[in-house]
Amino acid sequence: MRSVISIQGLSKVYADGFQALRDVDLEINRGEIFGLLGPNGAGKTTLINIVCGIVNPSGGEVLVGGHNIVTEFRQTRSRIGLVPQELPTETFETVRNTLRFSRGLFGKPPNDEHIESVLKSLSLWDKRDTMIMNLSGGMKRRVLIAKALSHEPEVLFLDEPTAGVDVELRQDMWNVVELLRKEGVTVILTTHYIEEAEQLADRVGVINNGEIIIVEEKNKLMRDMGKKRLMLHLYDELNEVPTRLSNYGLELSDDRRELTYSYDTKGEHTGITDLIQELREAGIRFNDLQTSQSSLEEIFVDLVNKDR
Repeated sequence: MRSVISIQGLSKVYADGFQALRDVDLEINRGEIFGLLGPNGAGKTTLINIVCGIVNPSGGEVLVGGHNIVTEFRQTRSRIGLVPQELPTETFETVRNTLRFSRGLFGKPPNDEHIESVLKSLSLWDKRDTMIMNLSGGMKRRVLIAKALSHEPEVLFLDEPTAGVDVELRQDMWNVVELLRKEGVTVILTTHYIEEAEQLADRVGVINNGEIIIVEEKNKLMRDMGKKRLMLHLYDELNEVPTRLSNYGLELSDDRRELTYSYDTKGEHTGITDLIQELREAGIRFNDLQTSQSSLEEIFVDLVNKDR
């Protein structure tokens, strides 16, 4: 698949000596939804700001649609839409005029049909003639997305777009993201709500301490790095796990009525059959069992902790 964003050896050192990015290599495919995850201060926003031309890189090369972000700034910036974390500042302008102005900044001819379509997709049409200063925080967040889409970009960056947004507005935004995917727009998402990345992203990259520590298809990442858990609901309370079962790493719940066994999904032998046999021999009875798979959030936390 052809890359729409190609990053090679990207680094950023600020004037105070802080190194925000270290030799980052990253390829983002055209038309995919890419989840960029990392703890606060990991370098996510710096990376986005460099690609969008807001921050100058200290080294390396970034291509957007085959164009260099430094030497061909106009070509690259016109292909990108950015939804930053900050709320809009044009408080005395109406919603519709804000989109018209933003579209014009990128040299696009007037297109009220497109503006109307964007506003309706984000449930902003009824607010089209409302001054932004009179909107709620959630509606202002919608305006940010609408502005980013006003010039019909090929690539859309969403930097924590649902921070402080209620559940209804968040769902509307993700419906728009799914629509953009169908239209071939590439979406790069950073979020603290990792369940959103788990739901939407095709691939996931994890950044920590300014370095990309893994990039993988979401489903493959969860399959290869995830663990499954077997929960056994006991007939009777268990005061402690017998010593003979110590090799299984069993966890006893606080109410002493459930045992949890974690096992590797890639292992040739899960050990479940042996465990159940030994539970019977130990006189531990259970009346129900169920399994669960590691979430993307749990995998993310494990990756970050290992990288420290």
